[in-house]
Amino acid sequence: MEPALSLISESQDFLQFLDGWMAALPEFDLDAGFTHPERTAIISVDVIEGFCSQGPLASPRVGQIVEPIARLLRETWGAGLRQIVLVQDTHEPEAVEFASWPVHCVRGSDESQAVGAIRELPFFDRITVFPKNSISSFLNTGLNGWLAEHPELDTFIVVGDCTDLCTYQLAMHLRLDANARQLQRRVILPAECTDTYDRPVQTAQQEGGLPHPASLLHAVFLYHMALNGIEVVSY
Repeated sequence: MEPALSLISESQDFLQFLDGWMAALPEFDLDAGFTHPERTAIISVDVIEGFCSQGPLASPRVGQIVEPIARLLRETWGAGLRQIVLVQDTHEPEAVEFASWPVHCVRGSDESQAVGAIRELPFFDRITVFPKNSISSFLNTGLNGWLAEHPELDTFIVVGDCTDLCTYQLAMHLRLDANARQLQRRVILPAECTDTYDRPVQTAQQEGGLPHPASLLHAVFLYHMALNGIEVVSY
């Protein structure tokens, strides 16, 4: 009986394919592809200080998505888009989630606030904000009700962090909800407007807990979303 291939050797061809797939993502053309701003919304998840600049879960890698997201918001607002939603970790002080993650983004703290580049947008006061107490943007947040109040929307641009956590949950919910209810809906995810944190194997071995290879998980989760009909693009 031949020995089974290891995960590493078995995955080589796919990883090479994935690397090429990431490099060849179609470009998001604002001029050509943004023809109905009145039917389009941007939903941003967790682009807040506690993941981008301060606190135990802040990541320099995640912080790099702030500039392209702010640019996307400015450009789409200039093109006529008016529906922008921010869903933001705003945890209760005794959040059950803290059994799995360090205490972060507690209600009323600076960590739970949108990053400065978003707060400084001249139209910030016209943006809708929903607090959340889990990695889901839809559980106990009011976002489902907001969607029901805007049946005219058929295109959603998803941005935020982390690719494999809150961004994945948000984009997949929008896609699967449309599939289940037979809705013609586009879900678009600009790859440069999402990312995840990195925790090397050596760090995890020294400090305890699990490693988190950011580049791999970022690519794999983008690919999985594309498999499910989410339009992963380059911006």
